[in-house]
Amino acid sequence: MPSTCFDVLGIGNAIVDVIARTEEDFLLKQGMHKGAMALIDEPRAEAIYGAMGPAIETSGGSAANTIVGLASFGARAAFIGKVKDDTLGRAFAHDIRAAGVAYATPPAADGPSTARCYVLVTPDGERTMNTYLGAAQDLGPADVDPDLVAASSLLYLEGYLWDPKNAKDAFVKAAQIAHEAERVVALTLSDAFCVDRFRAEFLHLMRSRTVDLIFANEAELHSLYETSDFNTAVAALRADVGTAVVTRSEKGCLVISREGTEAVPAFPVERVVDTTGAGDLFAAGFLAGLARGADDRTCGRLGALAAAEVIQHLGARPETSLRDLASENGLAG
Repeated sequence: MPSTCFDVLGIGNAIVDVIARTEEDFLLKQGMHKGAMALIDEPRAEAIYGAMGPAIETSGGSAANTIVGLASFGARAAFIGKVKDDTLGRAFAHDIRAAGVAYATPPAADGPSTARCYVLVTPDGERTMNTYLGAAQDLGPADVDPDLVAASSLLYLEGYLWDPKNAKDAFVKAAQIAHEAERVVALTLSDAFCVDRFRAEFLHLMRSRTVDLIFANEAELHSLYETSDFNTAVAALRADVGTAVVTRSEKGCLVISREGTEAVPAFPVERVVDTTGAGDLFAAGFLAGLARGADDRTCGRLGALAAAEVIQHLGARPETSLRDLASENGLAG
């Protein structure tokens, strides 16, 4: 297998998160489904922004959060995602590079503005997201650098990419290049409503071996197989993909392969502040372990550690060095 320059390359929507605390009544008044992600247009984005309370802005996007988490673990990380050459786009590019991630996707000179996600956090720490994809949906095959894909040990893709047609084509192109270079392709299912929209296509990606590793939470898993029985869904997942990781909040996670299942406990958390990014950072820890050849249990523990860190503060990116946390917990590589 050829040598690599990067441990993990992520491809996803380049988004700036606008995060505010809110009450359940606000979600009801706005017609939002608590805990879900909805795609919105620009007028709706402006209406939500005008109605929501004081907010903080921080660079986000599911795969981008994962890649920043990987860099915090000390992994060699790169990202492909589209922004516009505007104020938010320049902020996104600055933030991801400052986190130690290689990012060279050319910004769009015209067209829609940089994507943003309005994240409403209720007192229980649950987040409800409204996403205006903007420039992110203009990511296309031409933005996928074949040399960069081939030079990365792992390719990580987010299910949200399946919404825009151009991004979907970029996703497939990258997966083909990765497999030609004998790399591993991982996919996060992203959101149960995303799975509802693309269930058949996601199953095809798994069964056709376009992807080798799946990340899902319980809601996404139940949606994927349209069953409320967890064991039935796990059995179907084992038959459809080489390896899968199912996160179960405070119950930890299951690492599922055809050889068996490894149950890994969650890390203790003093107080849940904001669950935004929990799945993203879990994937960061798991992939960090995988990139260094760790066993399934260690990969799961690294994922749990990263998820525990991010849910104890606002925002979807780590505020503490994950490499240092791993060392303190006996998980350093």
